[in-house]
Amino acid sequence: MAPRHRLALLAVVAAGALPAPLLADDLREALTLAYNTNPSLQAARANQRAVDEGVPIARAPGLPSIAGTATYTEVLKSQSLIGPDRSLDLGANASVPIYSGGVVKNSLRAAQTRVLAGQADLRAAESGIFSGVVAAYLDVITNEAIVGLRRKNVEVLAVNVQSTRDRFEIGDLTRTDVAQSQSRLAVARAGLETAEATLAASRERYIQLVGKEPMNLQPPPPLTGLPANPEEATTVALDSNPDILAARQRSKAAGFDSNAAGAGRLPRISVFSGVSRTDYLGTLGGGALSQNSTNATAGVRASIPIFSGGLPAAQQRQARARESATIENEIATEREVIASVRSAYTQWQAANAVILSSQTAVDAAALSLEGVRAENSVGNRTILDILNAEQELLNAQVQLVTARRNAYVAGFNLLSSMGKAEARDLGLDGGALYDPQVNYQRVRGKVFDWDLDPAPKPQGTRTVDTKVQDGSIPPAK
Repeated sequence: MAPRHRLALLAVVAAGALPAPLLADDLREALTLAYNTNPSLQAARANQRAVDEGVPIARAPGLPSIAGTATYTEVLKSQSLIGPDRSLDLGANASVPIYSGGVVKNSLRAAQTRVLAGQADLRAAESGIFSGVVAAYLDVITNEAIVGLRRKNVEVLAVNVQSTRDRFEIGDLTRTDVAQSQSRLAVARAGLETAEATLAASRERYIQLVGKEPMNLQPPPPLTGLPANPEEATTVALDSNPDILAARQRSKAAGFDSNAAGAGRLPRISVFSGVSRTDYLGTLGGGALSQNSTNATAGVRASIPIFSGGLPAAQQRQARARESATIENEIATEREVIASVRSAYTQWQAANAVILSSQTAVDAAALSLEGVRAENSVGNRTILDILNAEQELLNAQVQLVTARRNAYVAGFNLLSSMGKAEARDLGLDGGALYDPQVNYQRVRGKVFDWDLDPAPKPQGTRTVDTKVQDGSIPPAK
């Protein structure tokens, strides 16, 4: 399956909400913009780069170390007749660890494993942002459609009120009929105000996630890759869901931590060498005495713990308890993912069923309204019957639009739970995708103490300059 065609199924669902306008944004553009500029996603990438640095940090204790010292001493008072008045001591020492009980090896493996866990976390963050963008995108489309329906309903009810008044003036209807029409119009106007407020909020949410104002959003492309049954969805999720993969890697890393914690009771061996020079700066008494001295040393150092007050055992018990916690968390994550996948599948199926039922309801309500109006014209139906029929049609239309939104969002959430709704799956048109492995390969072998990165600058875009959103929509043509 080609990656750029991952966004596809539910064609009727996607296209049914609103007709495609000119000069519109599309879903792929919104996802691409969020992928490149969303600050939460940029922060997740920065956090992963911090995790990458755990590898050179864990390796450093196993590498040679070199240190230099310089000490200048001024003697203020001395009982010695030949003692120097001042001295300058220079020294350099090198140490090479030979054996550390396995702490470096296991700490390094734990750090490398946590890099894999962090990369899975980054995938989860990416998928979560995309799910939010899809929901916000569909919310804007859906709420614009609902505002349009409610606005049209207000216009129809306003005509009804005027018509009812005219018929009341000629004695064809009663004051009760007028009051009923006026009441329904007032309720409809309140519903329109609420719908416009909801639309404004959904547009602000879109700006928060995408970074720009929504401009005449096109219906989203259909979704593909959706499973045939919940069992298939669960099987894919167990292999691909990033939360599960991250939990598994954390369990492995905790095992390495347990091994490293036990190294405190084992010997440590290192070789060392050093050179030092002392210069008395011509102040050492006795002309025959040398004014400087140089020493060089080399040797092997072994440190053998005999009794540490139970510290190594306590540290290893602590590490094993944490390892146990990660194992249980892995199972808990697996349970959560299974429940999420099954729930998303059920919601997707239910929303599709609601679409069919709602479409039937809309067709029936439209036919019913037409019949009630015709029967009212010959005196067989009341004004209240017309008002009720109009309300039933509006309710069915709103339910249909909402069900289309719910089906698409549930379908995308299902793909997300399966681990199949990430940038690599969606074929985004925004240049090369961010690859966390590039930074890891860059830093994993660095050993120079002054090899620093530039000071960080914001990568996410701000939205302070976007205009305040409202619930207005272009007039229907």
